Amino acid sequence: MSLFLHFFFFFLFTVLILHVSPAATSVVATGVVSGHEDYRQVLTLKKLKWTQEQTTTTTMPSNYFTRRSRTQKNAIMLNLHNRDYSSEPRSDLNKKPLKTLLSDQIRVDSLQSRIMILNSKGLNQELSEAQIPIVSGAKLQTLNYIATVGLGGRNVTLIVDTGSDLTWVQCEPCGSCYNQQEPLFNPSHSPSYKQVLCKSPTCQDLADATGSSGVCGFNSSTCNYYISYGDGSYTRGDLANDNLVLGTTLFEGFVFGCGRVNDGLFGGVSGLMGLGRSALSVVSQTYSVFEGVFSYCLPSVTDEGSGSLILGEDTSLYKNFTPVSYTNLLSNKMMPTFYFLNLTGISIGGVPLHDSGFNYNQMLIDSGTVITRLQSTAYTALRTEFLKQFSGFPKAPSFSILDTCFNLSAYEQVEIPTMKMHFATGATLTVDVTGMLYFAKADASQVCLAIAGLASEEEVGIIGNYQQKNTRVVYNTKDSRVGFAKETCRLD
Repeated sequence: MSLFLHFFFFFLFTVLILHVSPAATSVVATGVVSGHEDYRQVLTLKKLKWTQEQTTTTTMPSNYFTRRSRTQKNAIMLNLHNRDYSSEPRSDLNKKPLKTLLSDQIRVDSLQSRIMILNSKGLNQELSEAQIPIVSGAKLQTLNYIATVGLGGRNVTLIVDTGSDLTWVQCEPCGSCYNQQEPLFNPSHSPSYKQVLCKSPTCQDLADATGSSGVCGFNSSTCNYYISYGDGSYTRGDLANDNLVLGTTLFEGFVFGCGRVNDGLFGGVSGLMGLGRSALSVVSQTYSVFEGVFSYCLPSVTDEGSGSLILGEDTSLYKNFTPVSYTNLLSNKMMPTFYFLNLTGISIGGVPLHDSGFNYNQMLIDSGTVITRLQSTAYTALRTEFLKQFSGFPKAPSFSILDTCFNLSAYEQVEIPTMKMHFATGATLTVDVTGMLYFAKADASQVCLAIAGLASEEEVGIIGNYQQKNTRVVYNTKDSRVGFAKETCRLD
Protein backbone atom coordinates (compact mmCIF):
# COMPACT_ATOMS: atom_id res chain seq x y z
CA MET A 1 0.00 0.00 0.00
CA SER A 2 1.34 3.44 -0.91
CA LEU A 3 2.20 6.09 1.69
CA PHE A 4 -0.64 8.25 0.34
CA LEU A 5 -3.19 5.49 0.92
CA HIS A 6 -1.90 4.94 4.45
CA PHE A 7 -2.51 8.62 5.28
CA PHE A 8 -5.87 8.56 3.48
CA PHE A 9 -7.21 5.59 5.46
CA PHE A 10 -5.82 7.01 8.71
CA PHE A 11 -7.63 10.31 8.05
CA LEU A 12 -10.86 8.56 7.06
CA PHE A 13 -10.81 6.34 10.12
CA THR A 14 -10.16 9.33 12.41
CA VAL A 15 -13.16 11.18 10.98
CA LEU A 16 -15.39 8.15 11.49
CA ILE A 17 -14.25 7.68 15.08
CA LEU A 18 -15.16 11.27 15.91
CA HIS A 19 -18.74 10.53 14.93
CA VAL A 20 -19.10 7.33 16.93
CA SER A 21 -20.89 7.48 20.28
CA PRO A 22 -18.67 7.24 23.39
CA ALA A 23 -19.76 3.71 24.31
CA ALA A 24 -18.73 2.47 20.89
CA THR A 25 -15.34 4.14 20.88
CA SER A 26 -14.38 2.92 24.34
CA VAL A 27 -13.98 -0.66 23.20
CA VAL A 28 -10.44 -1.75 22.34
CA ALA A 29 -9.67 -5.42 21.70
CA THR A 30 -6.97 -7.05 23.78
CA GLY A 31 -3.89 -7.62 21.67
CA VAL A 32 -5.30 -5.59 18.77
CA VAL A 33 -3.85 -2.41 17.33
CA SER A 34 -6.59 0.15 17.99
CA GLY A 35 -7.71 2.07 14.92
CA HIS A 36 -6.12 -0.27 12.37
CA GLU A 37 -8.53 -0.63 9.43
CA ASP A 38 -7.67 -4.31 9.06
CA TYR A 39 -8.97 -5.07 12.56
CA ARG A 40 -11.97 -2.77 13.10
CA GLN A 41 -14.87 -1.65 10.90
CA VAL A 42 -17.42 1.11 11.46
CA LEU A 43 -21.07 0.26 10.89
CA THR A 44 -23.49 3.14 10.36
CA LEU A 45 -26.66 1.96 12.06
CA LYS A 46 -29.08 4.59 10.82
CA LYS A 47 -28.51 3.38 7.26
CA LEU A 48 -29.61 -0.11 8.30
CA LYS A 49 -32.50 0.87 10.55
CA TRP A 50 -35.75 0.36 8.69
CA THR A 51 -38.06 3.37 8.57
CA GLN A 52 -41.79 3.50 7.98
CA GLU A 53 -41.22 4.99 4.54
CA GLN A 54 -39.34 1.82 3.53
CA THR A 55 -42.27 -0.45 4.28
CA THR A 56 -44.01 0.21 0.99
CA THR A 57 -42.36 -0.61 -2.30
CA THR A 58 -43.61 -0.01 -5.79
CA THR A 59 -43.74 -2.55 -8.58
CA MET A 60 -40.54 -2.55 -10.57
CA PRO A 61 -40.55 -2.10 -14.35
CA SER A 62 -40.45 -5.31 -16.37
CA ASN A 63 -36.89 -4.64 -17.56
CA TYR A 64 -35.54 -3.72 -14.11
CA PHE A 65 -33.52 -6.91 -13.66
CA THR A 66 -32.12 -7.08 -17.19
CA ARG A 67 -31.37 -3.56 -18.30
CA ARG A 68 -27.70 -3.65 -17.22
CA SER A 69 -26.82 -7.19 -18.27
CA ARG A 70 -23.99 -7.16 -20.78
CA THR A 71 -21.57 -9.31 -22.71
CA GLN A 72 -17.84 -8.75 -22.96
CA LYS A 73 -15.39 -11.07 -24.69
CA ASN A 74 -16.34 -14.59 -23.54
CA ALA A 75 -18.01 -13.51 -20.32
CA ILE A 76 -21.57 -12.59 -19.37
CA MET A 77 -22.55 -10.20 -16.57
CA LEU A 78 -26.03 -10.52 -15.07
CA ASN A 79 -27.54 -8.31 -12.37
CA LEU A 80 -28.04 -9.86 -8.94
CA HIS A 81 -30.65 -8.52 -6.53
CA ASN A 82 -31.54 -9.36 -2.97
CA ARG A 83 -35.08 -10.72 -2.90
CA ASP A 84 -36.08 -8.11 -0.30
CA TYR A 85 -36.05 -5.57 -3.15
CA SER A 86 -39.13 -7.08 -4.77
CA SER A 87 -42.62 -5.66 -5.16
CA GLU A 88 -43.90 -7.75 -2.28
CA PRO A 89 -45.18 -5.32 0.42
CA ARG A 90 -43.58 -5.37 3.86
CA SER A 91 -46.64 -5.75 6.05
CA ASP A 92 -44.69 -6.30 9.24
CA LEU A 93 -40.96 -5.58 9.26
CA ASN A 94 -40.34 -7.28 12.59
CA LYS A 95 -41.80 -10.62 11.41
CA LYS A 96 -39.66 -10.85 8.27
CA PRO A 97 -36.26 -11.50 9.97
CA LEU A 98 -37.74 -14.35 12.04
CA LYS A 99 -39.36 -15.93 8.98
CA THR A 100 -36.05 -15.67 7.12
CA LEU A 101 -34.08 -17.40 9.88
CA LEU A 102 -36.66 -20.15 10.36
CA SER A 103 -36.59 -20.88 6.63
CA ASP A 104 -32.80 -20.76 6.69
CA GLN A 105 -32.68 -23.32 9.50
CA ILE A 106 -34.95 -25.66 7.53
CA ARG A 107 -32.56 -25.43 4.58
CA VAL A 108 -29.53 -26.12 6.80
CA ASP A 109 -31.24 -29.12 8.45
CA SER A 110 -31.98 -30.55 5.01
CA LEU A 111 -28.42 -29.97 3.83
CA GLN A 112 -27.06 -31.74 6.89
CA SER A 113 -29.48 -34.65 6.40
CA ARG A 114 -28.45 -35.07 2.78
CA ILE A 115 -24.75 -34.94 3.66
CA MET A 116 -25.15 -37.50 6.45
CA ILE A 117 -27.04 -39.89 4.17
CA LEU A 118 -24.54 -39.60 1.34
CA ASN A 119 -21.67 -40.16 3.76
CA SER A 120 -23.28 -43.27 5.25
CA LYS A 121 -21.52 -46.52 4.49
CA GLY A 122 -23.22 -48.89 2.09
CA LEU A 123 -25.51 -46.26 0.60
CA ASN A 124 -27.03 -47.32 -2.70
CA GLN A 125 -26.39 -44.60 -5.27
CA GLU A 126 -29.94 -45.11 -6.58
CA LEU A 127 -31.95 -43.44 -3.79
CA SER A 128 -35.49 -44.67 -3.20
CA GLU A 129 -38.51 -42.36 -3.36
CA ALA A 130 -38.94 -42.59 0.40
CA GLN A 131 -35.59 -40.86 0.84
CA ILE A 132 -36.21 -38.07 -1.68
CA PRO A 133 -37.50 -35.46 0.82
CA ILE A 134 -34.25 -35.83 2.80
CA VAL A 135 -31.62 -36.12 0.09
CA SER A 136 -33.02 -33.26 -1.98
CA GLY A 137 -32.85 -30.78 0.88
CA ALA A 138 -29.98 -28.86 -0.72
CA LYS A 139 -32.54 -27.07 -2.85
CA LEU A 140 -34.78 -26.07 0.05
CA GLN A 141 -36.74 -22.80 -0.02
CA THR A 142 -36.38 -19.68 -2.06
CA LEU A 143 -33.00 -18.00 -1.86
CA ASN A 144 -32.08 -14.39 -1.26
CA TYR A 145 -30.55 -13.44 -4.60
CA ILE A 146 -32.19 -13.47 -8.02
CA ALA A 147 -31.13 -12.88 -11.64
CA THR A 148 -32.96 -12.74 -14.97
CA VAL A 149 -32.14 -14.82 -18.04
CA GLY A 150 -33.83 -15.54 -21.36
CA LEU A 151 -35.59 -18.88 -21.82
CA GLY A 152 -37.64 -19.89 -24.85
CA GLY A 153 -37.86 -16.33 -26.16
CA ARG A 154 -38.88 -14.57 -22.92
CA ASN A 155 -37.29 -13.38 -19.67
CA VAL A 156 -37.55 -15.38 -16.47
CA THR A 157 -36.35 -14.28 -13.01
CA LEU A 158 -34.65 -17.10 -11.11
CA ILE A 159 -33.21 -17.78 -7.67
CA VAL A 160 -29.41 -18.18 -7.87
CA ASP A 161 -28.29 -21.30 -5.98
CA THR A 162 -24.85 -22.93 -5.85
CA GLY A 163 -26.38 -25.73 -3.77
CA SER A 164 -28.70 -26.83 -6.60
CA ASP A 165 -28.12 -28.30 -10.05
CA LEU A 166 -31.35 -28.52 -12.06
CA THR A 167 -32.71 -25.20 -13.34
CA TRP A 168 -36.52 -25.14 -13.40
CA VAL A 169 -39.43 -22.77 -14.01
CA GLN A 170 -43.19 -22.96 -13.47
CA CYS A 171 -44.98 -23.94 -16.68
CA GLU A 172 -48.42 -23.87 -18.27
CA PRO A 173 -50.63 -25.77 -18.11
CA CYS A 174 -50.03 -25.88 -14.39
CA GLY A 175 -51.93 -28.30 -12.20
CA SER A 176 -50.91 -26.38 -9.07
CA CYS A 177 -48.53 -23.41 -8.97
CA TYR A 178 -47.55 -20.86 -6.34
CA ASN A 179 -48.04 -17.17 -7.15
CA GLN A 180 -45.26 -15.55 -9.14
CA GLN A 181 -44.85 -11.99 -10.40
CA GLU A 182 -44.14 -12.89 -14.02
CA PRO A 183 -46.50 -14.83 -16.32
CA LEU A 184 -46.01 -18.58 -16.27
CA PHE A 185 -43.70 -20.03 -18.92
CA ASN A 186 -45.80 -21.41 -21.78
CA PRO A 187 -44.00 -24.11 -23.79
CA SER A 188 -46.52 -23.83 -26.65
CA HIS A 189 -45.26 -20.28 -27.29
CA SER A 190 -41.70 -21.47 -27.86
CA PRO A 191 -40.93 -23.20 -31.18
CA SER A 192 -37.61 -24.42 -29.75
CA TYR A 193 -39.16 -26.26 -26.78
CA LYS A 194 -38.73 -30.05 -26.77
CA GLN A 195 -39.40 -32.64 -24.11
CA VAL A 196 -36.58 -34.96 -23.03
CA LEU A 197 -37.28 -38.62 -23.76
CA CYS A 198 -37.54 -41.17 -20.98
CA LYS A 199 -34.54 -43.50 -20.55
CA SER A 200 -32.33 -41.07 -22.49
CA PRO A 201 -28.84 -40.28 -21.10
CA THR A 202 -30.09 -36.81 -20.16
CA CYS A 203 -32.98 -38.30 -18.18
CA GLN A 204 -30.52 -40.56 -16.37
CA ASP A 205 -28.46 -37.50 -15.36
CA LEU A 206 -31.28 -36.51 -13.01
CA ALA A 207 -29.98 -38.96 -10.40
CA ASP A 208 -26.85 -36.86 -9.82
CA ALA A 209 -28.63 -33.50 -10.21
CA THR A 210 -31.61 -34.13 -7.92
CA GLY A 211 -30.90 -37.32 -5.97
CA SER A 212 -33.71 -39.09 -7.82
CA SER A 213 -33.74 -40.72 -11.25
CA GLY A 214 -36.13 -39.44 -13.89
CA VAL A 215 -39.33 -41.40 -14.37
CA CYS A 216 -41.44 -42.02 -17.46
CA GLY A 217 -44.44 -39.79 -18.08
CA PHE A 218 -48.00 -40.88 -18.67
CA ASN A 219 -47.27 -41.64 -22.32
CA SER A 220 -44.15 -43.63 -21.30
CA SER A 221 -41.95 -41.51 -23.54
CA THR A 222 -41.26 -38.23 -21.73
CA CYS A 223 -38.92 -37.83 -18.74
CA ASN A 224 -40.47 -36.50 -15.55
CA TYR A 225 -38.56 -35.03 -12.61
CA TYR A 226 -39.60 -34.70 -9.00
CA ILE A 227 -37.84 -32.72 -6.28
CA SER A 228 -39.20 -32.66 -2.74
CA TYR A 229 -37.89 -30.49 0.09
CA GLY A 230 -37.66 -30.93 3.86
CA ASP A 231 -40.37 -28.37 4.65
CA GLY A 232 -42.93 -29.82 2.23
CA SER A 233 -41.95 -27.60 -0.71
CA TYR A 234 -41.69 -29.39 -4.04
CA THR A 235 -41.55 -29.08 -7.81
CA ARG A 236 -42.68 -31.74 -10.28
CA GLY A 237 -42.83 -31.65 -14.06
CA ASP A 238 -41.25 -32.47 -17.40
CA LEU A 239 -37.56 -32.44 -18.23
CA ALA A 240 -37.20 -30.38 -21.40
CA ASN A 241 -34.87 -28.56 -23.80
CA ASP A 242 -35.14 -24.95 -24.93
CA ASN A 243 -32.96 -22.00 -25.89
CA LEU A 244 -31.24 -20.24 -23.00
CA VAL A 245 -29.92 -16.70 -23.42
CA LEU A 246 -27.36 -15.37 -20.92
CA GLY A 247 -26.69 -11.73 -21.70
CA THR A 248 -26.47 -11.96 -25.51
CA THR A 249 -25.09 -15.50 -25.73
CA LEU A 250 -27.45 -18.21 -26.97
CA PHE A 251 -27.30 -21.81 -25.75
CA GLU A 252 -29.49 -24.11 -27.80
CA GLY A 253 -31.03 -27.20 -26.27
CA PHE A 254 -30.55 -26.16 -22.65
CA VAL A 255 -31.93 -28.83 -20.29
CA PHE A 256 -34.30 -27.58 -17.58
CA GLY A 257 -37.34 -28.60 -15.58
CA CYS A 258 -40.77 -27.44 -16.72
CA GLY A 259 -42.68 -27.48 -13.43
CA ARG A 260 -46.35 -28.44 -13.63
CA VAL A 261 -47.00 -28.90 -9.90
CA ASN A 262 -45.04 -26.64 -7.54
CA ASP A 263 -45.50 -25.24 -4.06
CA GLY A 264 -43.44 -23.93 -1.14
CA LEU A 265 -41.02 -21.22 -0.11
CA PHE A 266 -40.05 -19.96 -3.55
CA GLY A 267 -41.35 -16.41 -3.22
CA GLY A 268 -42.64 -14.66 -6.33
CA VAL A 269 -39.88 -15.68 -8.75
CA SER A 270 -40.35 -17.92 -11.78
CA GLY A 271 -38.05 -20.71 -10.63
CA LEU A 272 -34.47 -21.57 -9.76
CA MET A 273 -31.05 -21.47 -11.45
CA GLY A 274 -28.80 -24.37 -10.49
CA LEU A 275 -25.08 -23.50 -10.25
CA GLY A 276 -23.86 -26.80 -8.84
CA ARG A 277 -21.46 -29.17 -10.60
CA SER A 278 -23.61 -31.97 -12.04
CA ALA A 279 -24.06 -32.48 -15.78
CA LEU A 280 -27.43 -30.65 -15.73
CA SER A 281 -26.25 -27.46 -13.98
CA VAL A 282 -25.84 -24.14 -15.78
CA VAL A 283 -22.10 -24.36 -15.09
CA SER A 284 -21.75 -27.70 -16.90
CA GLN A 285 -24.14 -26.97 -19.75
CA THR A 286 -22.33 -23.74 -20.65
CA TYR A 287 -18.82 -25.18 -20.16
CA SER A 288 -17.96 -24.95 -23.87
CA VAL A 289 -18.12 -21.14 -23.62
CA PHE A 290 -17.36 -20.26 -20.00
CA GLU A 291 -15.09 -23.24 -19.17
CA GLY A 292 -16.72 -23.85 -15.81
CA VAL A 293 -15.89 -20.42 -14.36
CA PHE A 294 -18.40 -18.07 -12.73
CA SER A 295 -18.38 -15.50 -9.96
CA TYR A 296 -20.80 -13.32 -8.07
CA CYS A 297 -20.80 -10.24 -5.88
CA LEU A 298 -23.76 -10.12 -3.48
CA PRO A 299 -24.95 -6.64 -2.49
CA SER A 300 -26.18 -5.70 0.95
CA VAL A 301 -29.96 -5.51 1.29
CA THR A 302 -29.54 -1.80 2.09
CA ASP A 303 -27.90 -1.09 -1.28
CA GLU A 304 -30.27 0.32 -3.86
CA GLY A 305 -28.16 -1.01 -6.73
CA SER A 306 -27.56 -4.56 -7.81
CA GLY A 307 -24.70 -7.00 -7.58
CA SER A 308 -23.51 -9.14 -10.45
CA LEU A 309 -23.28 -12.75 -11.56
CA ILE A 310 -20.48 -13.20 -14.11
CA LEU A 311 -20.14 -16.35 -16.17
CA GLY A 312 -16.68 -16.64 -17.69
CA GLU A 313 -13.14 -15.75 -16.69
CA ASP A 314 -12.94 -12.13 -17.86
CA THR A 315 -11.45 -10.52 -14.75
CA SER A 316 -11.73 -7.06 -16.32
CA LEU A 317 -15.43 -7.18 -15.36
CA TYR A 318 -14.52 -7.45 -11.68
CA LYS A 319 -14.36 -4.28 -9.59
CA ASN A 320 -12.35 -5.79 -6.74
CA PHE A 321 -9.98 -3.55 -4.80
CA THR A 322 -7.99 -6.41 -3.23
CA PRO A 323 -6.33 -9.28 -5.14
CA VAL A 324 -8.27 -12.54 -5.56
CA SER A 325 -6.89 -15.16 -3.15
CA TYR A 326 -7.66 -18.76 -4.08
CA THR A 327 -8.13 -21.96 -2.13
CA ASN A 328 -8.58 -25.46 -3.53
CA LEU A 329 -11.93 -27.20 -3.70
CA LEU A 330 -12.05 -30.40 -1.68
CA SER A 331 -12.80 -33.62 -3.51
CA ASN A 332 -15.81 -35.50 -2.19
CA LYS A 333 -16.81 -38.54 -4.24
CA MET A 334 -20.11 -38.96 -2.38
CA MET A 335 -21.11 -35.30 -2.85
CA PRO A 336 -19.35 -34.18 -6.04
CA THR A 337 -21.85 -31.44 -6.92
CA PHE A 338 -21.26 -29.38 -3.74
CA TYR A 339 -18.49 -26.81 -3.19
CA PHE A 340 -16.39 -27.81 -0.16
CA LEU A 341 -13.45 -25.78 1.21
CA ASN A 342 -10.86 -26.35 3.93
CA LEU A 343 -11.33 -23.70 6.62
CA THR A 344 -8.06 -23.56 8.57
CA GLY A 345 -8.84 -20.73 10.98
CA ILE A 346 -10.78 -17.60 11.91
CA SER A 347 -9.53 -14.33 13.36
CA ILE A 348 -11.59 -11.67 15.15
CA GLY A 349 -10.11 -8.18 15.29
CA GLY A 350 -6.72 -9.62 14.38
CA VAL A 351 -6.86 -12.22 17.17
CA PRO A 352 -6.65 -15.81 15.84
CA LEU A 353 -9.08 -18.32 17.31
CA HIS A 354 -7.70 -21.65 18.47
CA ASP A 355 -10.05 -24.58 18.04
CA SER A 356 -9.65 -28.14 16.77
CA GLY A 357 -12.79 -27.69 14.68
CA PHE A 358 -10.75 -25.83 12.10
CA ASN A 359 -9.02 -29.08 11.22
CA TYR A 360 -12.31 -30.47 9.92
CA ASN A 361 -11.84 -30.61 6.16
CA GLN A 362 -15.37 -29.98 4.94
CA MET A 363 -16.75 -26.43 4.97
CA LEU A 364 -19.56 -25.95 2.47
CA ILE A 365 -19.89 -22.58 0.71
CA ASP A 366 -23.49 -21.98 -0.33
CA SER A 367 -25.20 -18.97 -1.90
CA GLY A 368 -28.59 -20.19 -0.65
CA THR A 369 -27.87 -20.48 3.08
CA VAL A 370 -28.17 -17.09 4.78
CA ILE A 371 -26.32 -17.39 8.11
CA THR A 372 -22.90 -19.05 8.45
CA ARG A 373 -22.87 -22.15 10.66
CA LEU A 374 -19.82 -23.35 12.60
CA GLN A 375 -19.15 -26.42 14.72
CA SER A 376 -20.21 -25.69 18.29
CA THR A 377 -16.70 -25.45 19.78
CA ALA A 378 -15.51 -23.17 16.97
CA TYR A 379 -18.59 -20.98 17.36
CA THR A 380 -18.09 -20.74 21.12
CA ALA A 381 -14.51 -19.57 20.59
CA LEU A 382 -15.69 -16.99 18.05
CA ARG A 383 -18.49 -15.67 20.27
CA THR A 384 -16.18 -15.41 23.30
CA GLU A 385 -13.58 -13.38 21.41
CA PHE A 386 -16.23 -11.20 19.75
CA LEU A 387 -17.74 -10.31 23.14
CA LYS A 388 -14.30 -9.38 24.47
CA GLN A 389 -13.89 -6.85 21.68
CA PHE A 390 -17.51 -5.71 21.32
CA SER A 391 -18.32 -4.90 24.93
CA GLY A 392 -20.13 -2.17 26.82
CA PHE A 393 -23.38 -2.38 24.85
CA PRO A 394 -26.81 -3.20 26.32
CA LYS A 395 -27.74 -6.85 25.91
CA ALA A 396 -30.89 -8.01 24.11
CA PRO A 397 -32.69 -11.39 24.12
CA SER A 398 -31.62 -14.18 21.77
CA PHE A 399 -33.36 -14.34 18.41
CA SER A 400 -34.16 -17.68 16.80
CA ILE A 401 -30.81 -19.37 16.00
CA LEU A 402 -28.82 -16.25 17.02
CA ASP A 403 -27.85 -16.19 20.71
CA THR A 404 -25.64 -13.09 20.98
CA CYS A 405 -27.77 -9.95 20.68
CA PHE A 406 -27.56 -6.27 21.62
CA ASN A 407 -29.79 -3.21 21.94
CA LEU A 408 -28.15 -0.62 19.66
CA SER A 409 -31.18 1.66 19.24
CA ALA A 410 -29.39 4.54 20.99
CA TYR A 411 -26.36 4.47 18.66
CA GLU A 412 -25.78 6.02 15.26
CA GLN A 413 -22.52 4.16 14.64
CA VAL A 414 -20.67 1.30 16.25
CA GLU A 415 -17.16 -0.04 15.77
CA ILE A 416 -17.08 -3.77 15.03
CA PRO A 417 -14.06 -6.10 15.10
CA THR A 418 -13.21 -7.47 11.67
CA MET A 419 -13.83 -11.17 11.06
CA LYS A 420 -11.56 -13.06 8.66
CA MET A 421 -11.99 -16.65 7.53
CA HIS A 422 -8.72 -18.33 6.56
CA PHE A 423 -8.48 -21.24 4.13
CA ALA A 424 -5.88 -23.68 2.87
CA THR A 425 -3.22 -22.20 0.53
CA GLY A 426 -3.55 -18.83 2.28
CA ALA A 427 -6.89 -17.61 0.90
CA THR A 428 -8.83 -15.19 3.12
CA LEU A 429 -12.48 -14.13 3.18
CA THR A 430 -12.84 -10.81 5.01
CA VAL A 431 -16.44 -10.53 6.20
CA ASP A 432 -17.99 -7.19 5.28
CA VAL A 433 -19.15 -5.03 8.17
CA THR A 434 -22.78 -5.45 7.00
CA GLY A 435 -22.37 -9.21 7.36
CA MET A 436 -21.47 -9.13 11.05
CA LEU A 437 -24.76 -8.09 12.65
CA TYR A 438 -28.32 -9.24 11.87
CA PHE A 439 -31.15 -6.74 12.51
CA ALA A 440 -33.95 -8.62 14.27
CA LYS A 441 -35.88 -5.44 15.13
CA ALA A 442 -36.47 -2.53 12.81
CA ASP A 443 -35.33 0.07 15.37
CA ALA A 444 -32.04 -1.77 16.13
CA SER A 445 -33.24 -2.66 19.63
CA GLN A 446 -32.39 -6.30 18.88
CA VAL A 447 -29.27 -6.72 16.72
CA CYS A 448 -27.44 -10.04 16.81
CA LEU A 449 -24.09 -11.52 15.87
CA ALA A 450 -24.87 -13.04 12.47
CA ILE A 451 -23.17 -16.41 13.05
CA ALA A 452 -24.73 -19.57 14.50
CA GLY A 453 -23.47 -22.82 15.95
CA LEU A 454 -24.35 -26.28 14.69
CA ALA A 455 -26.14 -28.85 16.81
CA SER A 456 -23.28 -31.36 16.76
CA GLU A 457 -19.63 -31.66 15.83
CA GLU A 458 -20.53 -34.23 13.15
CA GLU A 459 -22.43 -31.66 11.10
CA VAL A 460 -20.68 -29.79 8.30
CA GLY A 461 -20.00 -26.07 8.57
CA ILE A 462 -21.61 -23.77 6.00
CA ILE A 463 -20.49 -20.34 4.75
CA GLY A 464 -23.73 -18.42 4.19
CA ASN A 465 -24.42 -15.56 1.81
CA TYR A 466 -24.79 -13.04 4.66
CA GLN A 467 -21.04 -13.30 5.26
CA GLN A 468 -20.26 -13.23 1.51
CA LYS A 469 -21.69 -9.76 0.86
CA ASN A 470 -19.49 -7.18 -0.87
CA THR A 471 -17.03 -9.90 -1.86
CA ARG A 472 -16.20 -11.18 -5.33
CA VAL A 473 -16.49 -14.96 -4.94
CA VAL A 474 -14.92 -16.77 -7.91
CA TYR A 475 -15.75 -20.41 -8.67
CA ASN A 476 -13.31 -22.09 -11.07
CA THR A 477 -14.43 -25.68 -11.58
CA LYS A 478 -11.86 -26.12 -14.36
CA ASP A 479 -8.96 -25.65 -11.94
CA SER A 480 -10.99 -26.85 -8.91
CA ARG A 481 -10.61 -23.72 -6.77
CA VAL A 482 -12.58 -20.84 -5.22
CA GLY A 483 -11.30 -17.29 -4.76
CA PHE A 484 -12.23 -14.23 -2.68
CA ALA A 485 -11.62 -10.50 -3.17
CA LYS A 486 -13.17 -7.41 -1.62
CA GLU A 487 -15.51 -5.53 -3.92
CA THR A 488 -18.30 -3.01 -3.59
CA CYS A 489 -21.23 -4.98 -5.01
CA ARG A 490 -23.17 -2.21 -6.70
CA LEU A 491 -23.41 -1.68 -10.45
CA ASP A 492 -22.95 1.97 -11.44
